[in-house]
Amino acid sequence: MRVEIWSDIACPWCYIGKARFEKGLAEFAHRDDIEVVHRSFELDPNRPKGDVGPVIPMLAKKYGRTLDEARGMEEHVASNARAEGLGYLTEGRDHGNTFDIHRLLHLAKARGRQDTLLDLAYRANFAEERSVFDAEVLVELAVEAGLDADEVRAVLADESAYADEVRADEAEAAALGANAVPFFVVDRKYGISGGQPAEVFTQALEQAWQEHRPVLATLGSTPAEGEVCGPDGCAVPGA
Repeated sequence: MRVEIWSDIACPWCYIGKARFEKGLAEFAHRDDIEVVHRSFELDPNRPKGDVGPVIPMLAKKYGRTLDEARGMEEHVASNARAEGLGYLTEGRDHGNTFDIHRLLHLAKARGRQDTLLDLAYRANFAEERSVFDAEVLVELAVEAGLDADEVRAVLADESAYADEVRADEAEAAALGANAVPFFVVDRKYGISGGQPAEVFTQALEQAWQEHRPVLATLGSTPAEGEVCGPDGCAVPGA
């Protein structure tokens, strides 16, 4: 059985949701029979490639908040991440266009290293002061994941490399009605939106495995609600 996960490296709830999904999967009796595929979704596809800036001012501008309020928003997300055992820096991170990262994730998929590269990119972006919007950092991460440096540089230099695969993922997300991430599709039958608790994922996997009516929303319906990030920003408690 296959689980497809649409996400963006810039989305904190995708980072948290992946950890929660993996905890839920670990509790599923048939976990060794699950194939997990990560698919591309850009939160800010129209952002120019060279437009990279710090996260806190970006959040303040997007939500019309003060810098202190934006820091408070980041602290809330950080507390959720740390509760899952994840590192999370609320200062010193940057934000930019993620298209190149998605292209490299498709290269990694072709080489059987997709999940490893995704974990490294999440950690670099959220827990370390390593900009995933720097080409050399991306090369370093890809090599850490087991990819060939020359091949990675060739992909980054050719903007058409794996571009069709990224666009196909995004078109499919739109066709499924996914306008925010993370978005999980279980066995092409059931959709789960947001960074749900681990037990929700376990229950969904069990329901899908048994081919019963899901306890979560089905594709084509309004998905079960959880914290997500969309083109207009990430979930903000109390907003």
